[in-house]
Amino acid sequence: MLRVILVRHGETDWNQEGRVQGSGSDRELTETGKQQAESIGLKLRQERIQAIYSSPLRRALDTAQVIARHHQVEVQIEPSLNEIYAGELEGIPIKKLGSYLSELVAREQGDESVSKLYGGERLAAVQQRAWSIIQRLADKHSDGAIVVVSHYFVILSIICSVLNMPPSEMGRLKLDVGSISTIVFSERGIRLALFNDSCHLAEG
Repeated sequence: MLRVILVRHGETDWNQEGRVQGSGSDRELTETGKQQAESIGLKLRQERIQAIYSSPLRRALDTAQVIARHHQVEVQIEPSLNEIYAGELEGIPIKKLGSYLSELVAREQGDESVSKLYGGERLAAVQQRAWSIIQRLADKHSDGAIVVVSHYFVILSIICSVLNMPPSEMGRLKLDVGSISTIVFSERGIRLALFNDSCHLAEG
């Protein structure tokens, strides 16, 4: 049995300000974000982690490196874990987007016009690359536990794949910064064992 522990990175200033934060921005963790990373590291310190994989963006990589301090493993960078490319929407306050995001999600199934209009990446493309890397890692690690540190759209895309949900349904899910989710690969199949756990942040 393999447990894949999915970690969303700690807070950045753009998370705090409510700005669109895709792969086009490489923001650092705020002090709160660093504390969240420490809390995650403490939460996972008793886990027997075989490997830690991270998006190349600093907010994810810095979170992963804090986790790695508690284990005898080095963080391995996986470009496929990078956040969605938001195109011209990068950095825009979310409150100014109006109904754009809901429209984008609603039209994702078979209509590329919305994402192309803003030069962004389709959710379906994010889901394809994210699930592909998870499957490769599952083939590489037959049992035990691994940690994958990534971003909002990537982690939700992975979870949608596990639940057989189309990316257009992603808006029904909520994923907090610094949260932990776990998927399990076993003889019984693939299942979601934990979702959006942030209790460790309150403890910290």
